[in-house]
Amino acid sequence: MVSKGTHTNEKEVILTQEGYEKLEHELEHLRTVKRKEVAERIKTAISFGDISENSEYDDAKNEQAFVEGRIATLEKMLRNAKIVEDTDNQVVSVGNKVVLKDLEFDEEVEYTIVGSAESDPAEFKISNESPVGEAIIGRKAGEVVDVKVPAGTIEYEIMDIK
Repeated sequence: MVSKGTHTNEKEVILTQEGYEKLEHELEHLRTVKRKEVAERIKTAISFGDISENSEYDDAKNEQAFVEGRIATLEKMLRNAKIVEDTDNQVVSVGNKVVLKDLEFDEEVEYTIVGSAESDPAEFKISNESPVGEAIIGRKAGEVVDVKVPAGTIEYEIMDIK
Protein backbone atom coordinates (compact mmCIF):
# COMPACT_ATOMS: atom_id res chain seq x y z
CA MET A 1 0.00 0.00 0.00
CA VAL A 2 1.15 3.52 -0.77
CA SER A 3 0.29 6.28 1.63
CA LYS A 4 -0.39 9.82 0.45
CA GLY A 5 0.28 11.00 4.00
CA THR A 6 -1.93 11.07 7.04
CA HIS A 7 -2.24 13.80 9.61
CA THR A 8 -2.43 12.93 13.27
CA ASN A 9 -5.88 12.30 14.76
CA GLU A 10 -7.46 11.96 11.32
CA LYS A 11 -8.86 8.65 10.15
CA GLU A 12 -7.04 6.98 7.30
CA VAL A 13 -9.21 6.65 4.19
CA ILE A 14 -8.56 3.46 2.24
CA LEU A 15 -9.08 3.88 -1.50
CA THR A 16 -8.37 2.02 -4.69
CA GLN A 17 -6.50 4.00 -7.35
CA GLU A 18 -9.79 4.29 -9.29
CA GLY A 19 -11.59 5.63 -6.22
CA TYR A 20 -8.83 8.15 -5.50
CA GLU A 21 -8.98 9.46 -9.06
CA LYS A 22 -12.80 9.69 -8.92
CA LEU A 23 -12.63 11.82 -5.75
CA GLU A 24 -9.90 14.01 -7.27
CA HIS A 25 -12.07 14.56 -10.35
CA GLU A 26 -15.10 15.49 -8.21
CA LEU A 27 -12.98 17.91 -6.17
CA GLU A 28 -11.61 19.59 -9.30
CA HIS A 29 -15.14 19.93 -10.73
CA LEU A 30 -16.42 21.52 -7.52
CA ARG A 31 -13.49 23.95 -7.35
CA THR A 32 -13.55 25.04 -10.99
CA VAL A 33 -17.13 24.66 -12.25
CA LYS A 34 -19.53 24.46 -9.33
CA ARG A 35 -18.03 27.35 -7.35
CA LYS A 36 -18.42 29.65 -10.37
CA GLU A 37 -22.00 28.51 -10.99
CA VAL A 38 -22.97 29.18 -7.39
CA ALA A 39 -21.23 32.57 -7.39
CA GLU A 40 -23.22 33.51 -10.50
CA ARG A 41 -26.48 32.41 -8.83
CA ILE A 42 -25.69 34.57 -5.80
CA LYS A 43 -24.79 37.53 -8.00
CA THR A 44 -28.04 37.17 -9.97
CA ALA A 45 -30.11 36.84 -6.80
CA ILE A 46 -28.53 39.98 -5.32
CA SER A 47 -29.45 41.87 -8.48
CA PHE A 48 -33.14 41.20 -7.68
CA GLY A 49 -32.85 43.64 -4.78
CA ASP A 50 -33.74 43.10 -1.12
CA ILE A 51 -32.01 39.84 -0.07
CA SER A 52 -33.80 39.58 3.29
CA GLU A 53 -36.82 37.87 1.67
CA ASN A 54 -35.14 36.54 -1.44
CA SER A 55 -35.54 32.75 -1.76
CA GLU A 56 -33.19 32.58 -4.76
CA TYR A 57 -30.47 34.17 -2.64
CA ASP A 58 -31.14 31.82 0.28
CA ASP A 59 -31.06 28.76 -2.01
CA ALA A 60 -27.81 29.90 -3.63
CA LYS A 61 -26.18 30.55 -0.24
CA ASN A 62 -27.28 27.10 0.99
CA GLU A 63 -25.83 25.50 -2.13
CA GLN A 64 -22.62 27.45 -1.62
CA ALA A 65 -22.35 26.12 1.94
CA PHE A 66 -22.93 22.57 0.68
CA VAL A 67 -20.30 22.92 -2.08
CA GLU A 68 -17.71 24.36 0.31
CA GLY A 69 -18.45 21.62 2.85
CA ARG A 70 -18.05 18.90 0.22
CA ILE A 71 -14.77 20.47 -0.97
CA ALA A 72 -13.45 20.42 2.61
CA THR A 73 -14.56 16.80 3.05
CA LEU A 74 -12.92 15.69 -0.20
CA GLU A 75 -9.69 17.55 0.61
CA LYS A 76 -9.52 15.80 3.99
CA MET A 77 -10.27 12.38 2.46
CA LEU A 78 -7.60 12.79 -0.22
CA ARG A 79 -5.08 14.13 2.31
CA ASN A 80 -5.59 11.01 4.45
CA ALA A 81 -5.84 8.57 1.56
CA LYS A 82 -4.06 5.27 1.64
CA ILE A 83 -4.12 3.80 -1.85
CA VAL A 84 -4.13 0.03 -2.07
CA GLU A 85 -1.78 -1.57 -4.55
CA ASP A 86 -2.45 -4.72 -6.52
CA THR A 87 -2.33 -7.74 -4.27
CA ASP A 88 -1.19 -11.28 -4.95
CA ASN A 89 -4.81 -12.54 -4.91
CA GLN A 90 -3.91 -15.20 -2.34
CA VAL A 91 -5.89 -13.55 0.47
CA VAL A 92 -8.83 -11.16 0.31
CA SER A 93 -7.85 -7.51 0.66
CA VAL A 94 -9.10 -4.09 -0.41
CA GLY A 95 -9.02 -3.82 -4.19
CA ASN A 96 -9.85 -7.49 -4.84
CA LYS A 97 -12.89 -8.84 -6.60
CA VAL A 98 -14.21 -11.78 -4.64
CA VAL A 99 -16.68 -14.43 -5.73
CA LEU A 100 -18.75 -15.68 -2.80
CA LYS A 101 -21.19 -18.56 -2.73
CA ASP A 102 -24.16 -18.36 -0.36
CA LEU A 103 -24.20 -21.93 0.95
CA GLU A 104 -27.85 -21.81 2.04
CA PHE A 105 -29.26 -20.68 -1.31
CA ASP A 106 -26.45 -22.00 -3.55
CA GLU A 107 -26.07 -18.59 -5.22
CA GLU A 108 -22.85 -16.85 -6.23
CA VAL A 109 -22.20 -13.12 -6.07
CA GLU A 110 -19.10 -11.12 -6.97
CA TYR A 111 -18.08 -8.12 -4.87
CA THR A 112 -15.25 -5.64 -5.19
CA ILE A 113 -13.75 -4.88 -1.78
CA VAL A 114 -13.19 -1.14 -1.38
CA GLY A 115 -12.61 1.37 1.40
CA SER A 116 -15.70 2.84 3.07
CA ALA A 117 -15.43 6.07 1.04
CA GLU A 118 -15.99 4.10 -2.20
CA SER A 119 -18.66 1.71 -0.96
CA ASP A 120 -21.61 1.35 -3.35
CA PRO A 121 -23.65 -1.82 -2.81
CA ALA A 122 -25.71 -1.11 -5.95
CA GLU A 123 -22.49 -1.56 -7.96
CA PHE A 124 -21.43 -4.56 -5.83
CA LYS A 125 -18.67 -2.50 -4.20
CA ILE A 126 -18.63 -3.31 -0.50
CA SER A 127 -16.55 -1.76 2.22
CA ASN A 128 -13.84 -3.61 4.08
CA GLU A 129 -15.70 -2.35 7.18
CA SER A 130 -19.06 -3.90 6.19
CA PRO A 131 -20.11 -7.19 7.82
CA VAL A 132 -19.25 -9.20 4.69
CA GLY A 133 -16.05 -7.24 4.10
CA GLU A 134 -14.84 -7.72 7.68
CA ALA A 135 -15.62 -11.43 7.56
CA ILE A 136 -13.62 -12.13 4.38
CA ILE A 137 -10.62 -9.77 4.69
CA GLY A 138 -7.46 -11.84 5.12
CA ARG A 139 -9.19 -15.10 4.16
CA LYS A 140 -8.27 -17.45 1.29
CA ALA A 141 -10.22 -19.04 -1.54
CA GLY A 142 -11.96 -22.21 -0.38
CA GLU A 143 -12.56 -20.93 3.16
CA VAL A 144 -16.06 -20.76 4.60
CA VAL A 145 -17.00 -17.69 6.64
CA ASP A 146 -19.99 -16.84 8.80
CA VAL A 147 -21.29 -13.30 8.33
CA LYS A 148 -23.48 -11.86 11.05
CA VAL A 149 -26.18 -9.67 9.53
CA PRO A 150 -29.31 -8.15 11.11
CA ALA A 151 -31.41 -11.09 9.85
CA GLY A 152 -29.07 -13.69 11.35
CA THR A 153 -25.97 -15.40 9.98
CA ILE A 154 -25.08 -16.08 6.36
CA GLU A 155 -22.53 -18.75 5.48
CA TYR A 156 -20.36 -17.94 2.45
CA GLU A 157 -17.65 -19.92 0.73
CA ILE A 158 -14.93 -17.85 -0.90
CA MET A 159 -14.88 -19.26 -4.43
CA ASP A 160 -12.34 -16.98 -6.13
CA ILE A 161 -10.14 -13.93 -5.46
CA LYS A 162 -9.29 -11.77 -8.46
